[in-house]
Amino acid sequence: MNDRYVIIRDEQDTGTGRELYLDQILWEPDCGIRAGGSVRHDGENLLVHLWAKEKDIRAEYTAPLSPVHEDSCLEFFFMPEGEERYLNFEINPNGCLHIGFGRNRNDRERIVPDNPEKLFSIRTARTAEGWETKYRIPDAFLRKYYPGFAFSGILKANVYKCGDKTVHPHYLAWQPVGTPTPDYHRPEYFGEMVFG
Repeated sequence: MNDRYVIIRDEQDTGTGRELYLDQILWEPDCGIRAGGSVRHDGENLLVHLWAKEKDIRAEYTAPLSPVHEDSCLEFFFMPEGEERYLNFEINPNGCLHIGFGRNRNDRERIVPDNPEKLFSIRTARTAEGWETKYRIPDAFLRKYYPGFAFSGILKANVYKCGDKTVHPHYLAWQPVGTPTPDYHRPEYFGEMVFG
């Protein structure tokens, strides 16, 4: 059974509660793709590690603001508790990153930072069973959107795996999304990530 929350541990903390699994299969039949990961911090950055077990990987996009959700894609949407606008980080196996900020799908600002590969230390790799990505979200970047941000309290969040134009279109999530058609931009369905 999927917990409604995970604990975001300090990078040096070996305690439990870091792993999360995208076990909500949404809107399409189960095609066998699996995904998961962890969110940690080091006091200066959120540290995101996401992985996918996926045989038929699609990785077409490389330019900023590309629709990477059409490729094999892993996504992290989040906001500090009490905020109304969330950040969404969407990334494909090429390390092509799409970032947005806003209240919902239609009220969003697209973000194109200078040299995102360096800013976020983006790394992607093919694995024996699929692919993975690791990146950081620096405190200085977070404070641009959440001036009072601290590595404490609660993040409202969801984590997704999708691939709209892959061989097997699929939609996975960490938390359930109660919409009749695909829509990840629904913060009312975010779960809780608690800084521990």
